[in-house]
Amino acid sequence: MIKKIAWDAFKNTGDINAFLELKQIENIENNIKEIQEITNLNLENHSEIKKQD
Repeated sequence: MIKKIAWDAFKNTGDINAFLELKQIENIENNIKEIQEITNLNLENHSEIKKQD
């Protein structure tokens, strides 16, 4: 969705900086999702290890 907003902003204004800033936000959101997934996996693994003890 952000990609579409970024593209529309660029088409309407011709301002490449608006496009680049929104793409950067999209990248940040993707990084946050990856970190959340890794954290969840670590918590699940930790939980399983505790059960074995």
